[in-house]
Amino acid sequence: MKALRLLRWSGSVLSPRTRPCLFHLLQQPLSNRRFLSAAASPLQQAIQYQGQDQDPGDDLWGSSQGHKDDDLTIPEDMPQSLQKEARLRALPSPPISAAKSSAKLAALHARLSFSPRLPIESLARCLVDATADPNPDFNNTSLAILGRDLYSYYTSEAILCRYPRLPTAVVFAAMAAYVGPKTLTQITKEWGVELVAEPGGEVDPGYLQCRREDSMLIRKHSPNSDTDPTSAVEMGQPTIAGANRPNSDQKTWRRGVSSMTVYDDEFGELVKGSARGAKSKEATTTVEDACARFVQAVMGAVYLHRGKNAAKLFFKEHILSRHLNVGKMFEFKQPTRDLSKLCAREGFESPVARILSETGRLSRHPVFIVGVFAGREKLGEGAGSSLNEARIRAAVGALKGWYLYSPLEVRVPSDVEGANARPWKPVLVDIGEIIV
Repeated sequence: MKALRLLRWSGSVLSPRTRPCLFHLLQQPLSNRRFLSAAASPLQQAIQYQGQDQDPGDDLWGSSQGHKDDDLTIPEDMPQSLQKEARLRALPSPPISAAKSSAKLAALHARLSFSPRLPIESLARCLVDATADPNPDFNNTSLAILGRDLYSYYTSEAILCRYPRLPTAVVFAAMAAYVGPKTLTQITKEWGVELVAEPGGEVDPGYLQCRREDSMLIRKHSPNSDTDPTSAVEMGQPTIAGANRPNSDQKTWRRGVSSMTVYDDEFGELVKGSARGAKSKEATTTVEDACARFVQAVMGAVYLHRGKNAAKLFFKEHILSRHLNVGKMFEFKQPTRDLSKLCAREGFESPVARILSETGRLSRHPVFIVGVFAGREKLGEGAGSSLNEARIRAAVGALKGWYLYSPLEVRVPSDVEGANARPWKPVLVDIGEIIV
């Protein structure tokens, strides 16, 4: 068999490591090399950077993007295709013009049923996290802030108008179930969006661009928020310091429902600190936070390009259409006591438990059905293998029947926005849950 000489093959077949035109470039001094990743290729090592503040580029993105190639030194004998690849590798995120040639991005645009009014370049920007490209003109930070506020507004009004008697803790849990980070991460997977291993200008714009943090490093260097609140903020963990609380300087502090509503986020959780390494050159983030910001940025882009009605329709189709069993979110510690306090507050008679039916009292598996009555009105009933269990379940059923009240016609404040909207009719505003 005749031996093949690989050096005579086309340059498109050979990898950069075996291309003979780059062998003499490997002799560049190490002081002028800039490594974009831990496993940099010889092509990246051959590129010399004289400045570290600006990102080089070429005509792929146009002069409006603000990237210049003055800081990039490329040998003149390097082929044009390699020069283009070198400039792309030097960018923190894909150029704007690459969005029109991305099949993944076009498929995502069609999968979400977006109209041409929403440019594909804006969808590409939603996929660029701030940890990949710190420039606010090209990442999704501003769109994510707008989308998060819209998600919080539409979700909170839908929950409160549908269930006006829900306790605050259950409202927080329902908010997290609808638009929490875990839910938005699942939505990102359902949309078919994949995360990139390492962001850069040469990556397909259809991938989610972010720098993921090392989970082993977090577990090893996880600080204690009580003893070192400043380091907890730097690690991106929740802490009371910097949350504008009146007792943020105290080591022992109390978080009540009222303070959670005023000082905490829309899920009742402490406001997280900045991303890991925000003060350093390369910041990192978790997969959940990156996916959540992407879905929020898509909502912000829909609102800006297509208007309020399209944004609300997008919210109903992708968020509010999900089934959520609010009844399973309740957790009562002493339901009989709570029911007694509720009846006393509303002016009802004291609740009384009565046996409605039973079977197999002397057997191994008896069943008792107990009802809770306030005068002649039956508030709830429950079944159990003992009288005490049936009585507790009946009290839980009565409490759920009160808290899960929903009006027949549910209208939210955002429905009356606009010139042709119907006049607003006030909804029920409950005085709140039972305080024991």
